[in-house]
Amino acid sequence: MSTLALTDLERVGTAFAADTMLSVRDKTRAAIHAIAAQCRPGMVEEDAVEMAKGILKGAGMRRGWHDVYVRFGSNTTKTFGAPSDPGIVLGDDDIFLIDIGPVWEKWEGDGGDTFVTGEDAEMTRCARDAKALFHEVRAKWRDDRLTGQALYEFAERRATELGWKLNLDLSGHRISDFPHAAVYEGPLAEVPFHPAPLLWVLEIHIRHPEKAYGAFFEDMLLGDEFFELES
Repeated sequence: MSTLALTDLERVGTAFAADTMLSVRDKTRAAIHAIAAQCRPGMVEEDAVEMAKGILKGAGMRRGWHDVYVRFGSNTTKTFGAPSDPGIVLGDDDIFLIDIGPVWEKWEGDGGDTFVTGEDAEMTRCARDAKALFHEVRAKWRDDRLTGQALYEFAERRATELGWKLNLDLSGHRISDFPHAAVYEGPLAEVPFHPAPLLWVLEIHIRHPEKAYGAFFEDMLLGDEFFELES
């Protein structure tokens, strides 16, 4: 790939603005936590998805650039785009993930997180490790200026060391003023250069090697100052 082609992967549209993208990120993460707060044991996954769509619509989402995903229990092992098994009910000691890609006016949001009900220690560790691995990989991006390819090589190695399997079908992508697919639709894991901040999201989806659950965390590639208040 030529230098010109590489540079082309980070071009933006006329509506792109750093402050706006950060504001969109804030709205997206707030929506994730608002959705999570309404997910309770006994709820059927399909009802949770409809609830999530209602929250996003109420927050001003005009459309999503990808489907709204709220995955319960065994469906947390599903990769992006794969349909959930129907009728899964959230249990008292369970795990669930949220993955949303709202378009706020002209700008794309994208984010995800994992939550647990009850006190299952291994599910709690899975959710915690997905987020911790996100930040480990982000630190390698920040400090070592690794390429997208090298970031996911590191992520896969670390996931294995932690006892999980990394799903490389969910391996980051561009984000921008809508639609980013007009610039680059491929994964971050195939990018042979150091990705710039504000233009890419890092995705971490890990699965238990034997049991039917996993965890997900997704956010923009940004410096530490943007994560100080993240719980």
